[in-house]
Amino acid sequence: MARVSSLFDSAVAFIGVTDDGEAAGNLIDALEGRKGAILVNVAPRHGNAKKWKNGSPFGYFWHGETLVVGTIDDITFSLVKKLGLAASLRIIDTARAIEELVKSGLAVEHSKHYIAETQFRSYDFLPRIAAYLLAHHDLPGDICSIDKIPDMLPMVWWVDNFGNCKTTLLLREIDFTQGKTIETLWGALPYIARLKDVPDQASACIRGSSGVGENRFLEIVVQGGSAAERFAIKSGDHIFNLEKP
Repeated sequence: MARVSSLFDSAVAFIGVTDDGEAAGNLIDALEGRKGAILVNVAPRHGNAKKWKNGSPFGYFWHGETLVVGTIDDITFSLVKKLGLAASLRIIDTARAIEELVKSGLAVEHSKHYIAETQFRSYDFLPRIAAYLLAHHDLPGDICSIDKIPDMLPMVWWVDNFGNCKTTLLLREIDFTQGKTIETLWGALPYIARLKDVPDQASACIRGSSGVGENRFLEIVVQGGSAAERFAIKSGDHIFNLEKP
């Protein structure tokens, strides 16, 4: 936070996430196209991440006046793809980017090797490169079509403080009409558009608050209670037995 605050002439907010699915949803909620930047860093070093030299590469795109810079591996940008918010990403070549940071005064010559090899990229590299892009708008790098980003599976991406479970499903994806039920891993849940119309202690799927424009994600709720507790739902859980309903 201190490094970001020192580089940006604006307020800074932090959202902690446990994985790339949570990052994907929170990115959408923050993405309104207004002037500013969103920095997303989800870079485990275990399992499949071992294929990278030092964690996932970074990429960036612009949505309106909003710069988004983040790790490109796995599903961090999968909801961006799903909602059609970017056609492509530009992959950041770390070595070339660091040269630009030095030229622009955002890094010093003797720090180049350290920044290239650091394991604390969200502190040493990401804020600097975002500041550079806000000033210069572009960096050399390969273009990655958004089609190469994995599709987002039907899953829960966030459990809020009330136990409401935000999903990656949009109303248009499923034949939901008021009162119709859908079979999930937690049983049959009716679709009720507004939370206020769900009977007390009843469970349902509602049109949630998260999303962009008319594209809002469905939420699994219990009126007056916690859906997460009732069904033992946690972030990352799939909604159906199969990948598609």
